[in-house]
Amino acid sequence: MERANDSSFSGFILLGFSGKPHLETVLFVVILIIYFLSFVGNGTIILLSILEPRLHTPMYFFLSNLSFMDLCLTTCTVPQTLVNFKGKDKTITYGGCVTQLFIALGLGGVECILLSVMAYDRYAAVCRPLHYMVIMHPQLCLQLVVTAWLIGFGNSVVQTSLTMTLPLCGRNQVDHFFCEVPVMLKLACTNTSINEAELFAVSVFFLVVPLSLILVSYGHITHTVLKIESVQGRQKAFGTCGSHLLVVIIFFGTLISMYLQPPSSYSQDVNKSIALFYTLVTPLLNPLIYTLRNKEVKGALMRLVRRTINSRKS
Repeated sequence: MERANDSSFSGFILLGFSGKPHLETVLFVVILIIYFLSFVGNGTIILLSILEPRLHTPMYFFLSNLSFMDLCLTTCTVPQTLVNFKGKDKTITYGGCVTQLFIALGLGGVECILLSVMAYDRYAAVCRPLHYMVIMHPQLCLQLVVTAWLIGFGNSVVQTSLTMTLPLCGRNQVDHFFCEVPVMLKLACTNTSINEAELFAVSVFFLVVPLSLILVSYGHITHTVLKIESVQGRQKAFGTCGSHLLVVIIFFGTLISMYLQPPSSYSQDVNKSIALFYTLVTPLLNPLIYTLRNKEVKGALMRLVRRTINSRKS
């Protein structure tokens, strides 16, 4: 947004939950705990994926990228939120706001694409097991991840530029706890209908298209699994995909509520709560879901703990 309209412009004021000051201390403690647990959980998955040879597979390569994105997303928004909760100064610099917007948009787009890639990986593992390692060879996995990052952050460059070049006209109070496109558009003193239409179209591309591909993949998976005569075989196949599907439901459900609902559907407090869930709770749920529902991850964690204890004893 153009700062030239206000020569005294020094940054934005993040209102957050300042209208309910009695909640800020409680939220500070809760957010700090969740952030710490999320950091430890996602960091553990990344560490296991690197150190445990049995996890050197396409699924865990994608999962470690997902955990890395979650770490970056929470670190992008949470520290500033905690500072604003505890201090009287609730400002964020112009550069800090641009950085938040750019990183959050980029990581959100990357995760949408990556989750559809992970669904295709599960489709190949369940529906074409004999050709799985041929289909999901390391070079293809790397290309898919790089493509996801390029598309996600390429879109972020465009979105951030379109949003932050709108005329501000002295408005700098952001009714949110971090800089997000829909809220930033409300600060502009010009018609933003084109920006809103463009944002909706991009949201459809990053939400509806990947979700449709995921549903198609799981439709094929379900059809294949139901053909398995062994009950144990069906349970194992569904167990392989259950964790990923649960993450998909949580992630896309939250983002669709944020970006594809009419602006008047929710109050701003509800929008803040949804955004808080997306940026904080979802990154915590991902490692919990994959760890608690996955025997390979739990086994790798136990082996790593035993090796660490034995090395210290020796």
